[in-house]
Amino acid sequence: MIVLQELLSSVETQPITAIINTALCVGAGGSSGSLADKPIVRNAEGNLLIPASQVKGRLRHECEKIVRGLNWSVCESPKPQTMCPQRAGLEGNFEHEKYRVNYGENTNYHCLICQIFGNSALPSRVLFDDLVCSEHPDNLPEVLRPGVTLNRRRRTAEDKKLYFLETSPANAKLKFEGNIHILPSWTSNRSDYAKVLIWAGLRRIHALGGSKSAGLGWLDWQLPEIVVGEDVWDFLAQGGNNETN
Repeated sequence: MIVLQELLSSVETQPITAIINTALCVGAGGSSGSLADKPIVRNAEGNLLIPASQVKGRLRHECEKIVRGLNWSVCESPKPQTMCPQRAGLEGNFEHEKYRVNYGENTNYHCLICQIFGNSALPSRVLFDDLVCSEHPDNLPEVLRPGVTLNRRRRTAEDKKLYFLETSPANAKLKFEGNIHILPSWTSNRSDYAKVLIWAGLRRIHALGGSKSAGLGWLDWQLPEIVVGEDVWDFLAQGGNNETN
């Protein structure tokens, strides 16, 4: 029997804030009510937001790079065939004790990233809120940024290809706030490295949204301080020594 109160009490919630240094452009496909060809995404109250799925996807990618840099074997997302536990065509030492996870009645080997963010066989143990702008929508004017489609082969602008992007106001230092909810580790007998890896991954995300190469979406993070035990650093440092015992 699942006791809801016990489940909720085991979840650790941490607030995170993204401060946008330039204009932000997170497109909302199919939206209407704007003159822009690509309107900015908003919630039901009209607040600007950064979708949780975008934050989680970027964060997983950055955490994969960090873990690979520590010489741990990591599967290849986002295709299920090349992710744990299938890992079709991948080489690496995946079947060792540090990757062993008991979930339900099944025992499989999941890399450190899948143990945090999940895969087709293992649920994610981190849940993300949308990052919602704290500024009231009435205080934010509609900003349209013009652009034109380029022909890369001819190195010229295409005829009749002018478009408009809706962005947040530039240089307004808007704050986008939300929470990360961290569930208990699948392997309680090992050091829980999830929080330190998530914090390190967030620090490596310097921009979100579209047109980043044109200067949009650049940001800084405000994260709460965390205490990391020596056992966590020692565990992550074992990446170059992934033996089966």
